[in-house]
Amino acid sequence: MQIYKVGGAVRDRLLGKPVTDIDWVVVGATTEEMLAKGFRPVGADFPVFLHPKSGEEYALARTERKSGRGYGGFTFHASPEVTLEEDLIRRDLTINAMAEDDQQNLTDPYHGRRDLEERILRHVSPAFAEDPLRVLRVARFAARYAELGFKVASETLALMRQLSESGELEALTAERSWKEISRALMEDQPQVFIQVLRDCGALKVLMPEVDALFGVPQPQAHHPEIDSGIHTLSVLEQSALYKQPLTVRWACLLHDLGKGLTPEEEWPRHIAHEHKGLKLIKAINERFKAPKDCQELALLVGQYHTHGHRALELKASTLLELLQSFDVYRRPQRFEEFIVACEMDARGRKGLEQRSYPQADYLRGAANVARGVAVQPLLEKGFKGPELGEALKRERLKALKAYKESAAS
Repeated sequence: MQIYKVGGAVRDRLLGKPVTDIDWVVVGATTEEMLAKGFRPVGADFPVFLHPKSGEEYALARTERKSGRGYGGFTFHASPEVTLEEDLIRRDLTINAMAEDDQQNLTDPYHGRRDLEERILRHVSPAFAEDPLRVLRVARFAARYAELGFKVASETLALMRQLSESGELEALTAERSWKEISRALMEDQPQVFIQVLRDCGALKVLMPEVDALFGVPQPQAHHPEIDSGIHTLSVLEQSALYKQPLTVRWACLLHDLGKGLTPEEEWPRHIAHEHKGLKLIKAINERFKAPKDCQELALLVGQYHTHGHRALELKASTLLELLQSFDVYRRPQRFEEFIVACEMDARGRKGLEQRSYPQADYLRGAANVARGVAVQPLLEKGFKGPELGEALKRERLKALKAYKESAAS
């Protein structure tokens, strides 16, 4: 029995990055031997075991063969005869197909170290094209390591394009797709993830609503970058630069989908794109079964982001309606995430990344004013039920009018 550290732990150590998760491969062992040593089996499908003390996962070396469609369409074979090299060749990228023994001696049959040094994301074998999930994984790695200068090898991109055109991507489950998408959006350069998907034709399969934005112009006076798709990438880039949570990043990706529906004869204007985009945002939310908080914020940002930009011009009544739509009294965090999504949208414009966004503090102030209206005096005046709600609304409107006059003076 020989035990090796494999995959990401080896890759990240060689890159000088912190190692968080460690994967282990066991060569020359049987299931019975693992159980005799106190390892606990994980599930029935894979020969994977939990270490009796550390709880880390140890997998028996295995080979795999394509047997059906999608990510799960594989038959696995594990036995003591399977070599380390045979186990490593089934992995996606050469930089993930290296192993180390307990003395840090490197086993690198597919030149992963060379590709690390040359900053290349390259597939290990032609079997790469059998697993559609690898399209998303490679795009995610491209986003993760973009800051180090990594690029996808042209021959790997060609296989990704082949997968995108094969219909295999449609076989991915919503859960697996969302896991990769959400992880990619939380990388330091998530816009690279979207760009790589577009480069290999996967974006128009997985997110045709986002792909449709590229080549659609916007008014140059407001958007020096002109292209709606480029703008979306820039907004996503800003959201990562400002360390925004997943909810905000998802909303930033989807906020302008309505612009992809504007007839060409109306370009570069996009009248009512906020409302038109809602059905597209709903569709993409449902397709990937995004978490509820991500779904809700994406829809609200899509509908109201231009309200955010025009906050200083809004009538007090419109401002109150906006606050009510977000339920700022019970869910203040959601309105805060809306504000920062609007700010990312404003900063995601060529040459305007550093421009101040006074709307943010103005909206926060308005929310505080509305929340500050006390209910008790109205109760003491005898208001109750629907009448109390209307009285509270009048008092909040009065307070917002005073706030608006104060801000203008």
